[in-house]
Amino acid sequence: MPRHKPAVALAPSPSVEPIARPHLALGAVVAIACAAQFMVVLDTSIVNVALPAMKTGLGLSSTDQQWVVDGYLITFGGFLLLAARTGDLFGRRSVLQAGLMLFTAASLAGGLAEGPGLLLGARVAQGIGAAALAPASLSLITSSHPEGDLRHRALAIWAAVGAAAGPVGMVLGGVLTSGLSWRYVMFVNVPIGIALLVATTVALLPAPSAGRRGHLDIPGALTVTVGVGLVVYGVSHATTAGWESASVVASLAAAVALLAAFGMIERRSPSPLVPPSVFAHRRLTAANALMACLGVCFTSSLFFVSLYLQQILGYSPVRTGLALLPMGVFIVIGALASKRLTPLVGPTALLVAGAVTGAVGLAWLSRLPVHSAYAVHILGPTLVAAAGFSTMMFPITVAGTSGVEARLAGLASGLLNVGRQLGGAIGLAVLVTLAATATRHSHHTTPAAATVHGYRTALLICAGVSLASALIALAMPSTTPTVAPASTDHATPSARTRGRLTGNLAQETPPI
Repeated sequence: MPRHKPAVALAPSPSVEPIARPHLALGAVVAIACAAQFMVVLDTSIVNVALPAMKTGLGLSSTDQQWVVDGYLITFGGFLLLAARTGDLFGRRSVLQAGLMLFTAASLAGGLAEGPGLLLGARVAQGIGAAALAPASLSLITSSHPEGDLRHRALAIWAAVGAAAGPVGMVLGGVLTSGLSWRYVMFVNVPIGIALLVATTVALLPAPSAGRRGHLDIPGALTVTVGVGLVVYGVSHATTAGWESASVVASLAAAVALLAAFGMIERRSPSPLVPPSVFAHRRLTAANALMACLGVCFTSSLFFVSLYLQQILGYSPVRTGLALLPMGVFIVIGALASKRLTPLVGPTALLVAGAVTGAVGLAWLSRLPVHSAYAVHILGPTLVAAAGFSTMMFPITVAGTSGVEARLAGLASGLLNVGRQLGGAIGLAVLVTLAATATRHSHHTTPAAATVHGYRTALLICAGVSLASALIALAMPSTTPTVAPASTDHATPSARTRGRLTGNLAQETPPI
């Protein structure tokens, strides 16, 4: 046995897991995975349009508004890996259903909330439920579909649905908030969750009792979640209390201690959430860094644009959602087009082009005036940014999941989702703080102009993050070493090659 066997074997897996019941096609698995992912991503954006109405109805402060978004993202990202590992060990259907029940119940509680504390508590519980849903949705596909074109088609659909859910959430949130109440942006998850519970029971097989053993790294999950939460709290609280305040210094110091403890726990745990050897695989690490950058750009740009449209331009929630609908359409088109473009130009070229295009769109968006023309200041830049970022989703997803054994698919899926959610949470906290600082030190004479100056600063920094992701894509290795099977005497050429991390997708993914 090799002395340094990696915990995540990037080797071709000889078989896939039976997920769907025998009489059902794999399309049923893809449909369930896409619906779960849609609901999870939808809830990261649907509340953005409803934030002003929530502020009025429940008396939310500016910090409370940020935490309606970040409370969800932090628990979502913090518990992702624990949930992903639970799915690997005890069955994806069980974890998916547990997540659906918690997410649905928390959505109902949030819609019934009568104060800020109850709403924020419901958002935290939603985040834990989403942590179970997101990796399970992706690993349903990667563990049931053999590597190659069949899996790539499913991943392209999954990526397109997830990418579209953000802007669709903005539109739906506007319609529900204006037509009914902000409470219905929470209630809308209840029928979807119940329908998915029924679908998973009918369509998916329960996990076999044998071969599902292992330990869960609960201390690791708690330390990383609380540590990240304290980072976000410290950064966001610095806006009002100042960086030198005791509460900010204490929270950031505690965060550093907890995250250091997380690193020690992972090195010593017999079943770590994130085996340290994972980070030896540079392509896998680069894919997660790219997803984190996307999380920063997507989450923060939607947050600031939504506030700008409603609080500066006076748009209604419905008009705000409709203003961002073309962006959603472009995201779907770009995510699907990337499946065709990747084998033609290569994943690295597509990632760099997408990142640079996204940066151009965000830089254009950062020129927002107090009185804007929709076509020039909103429509144009959001379409450019959407065209760039949407083409990055498919190659990042393939790079982050290819070559991982089916039994570890949840780990790879969880890592990819962690990057997006924690990148969005921490990035939003930092950018809200920087925007508030820029607003406070602005030389503009009106409050609206000063606020817009803060938004512009945050969006320009987002453009810089997008450019940084282009550099990460350039540094991503084109191939990743694999752990060869013990014997390849009976392996076919396709089986011998399909474990590679898609260094040249032109050979592995013919156009459709």
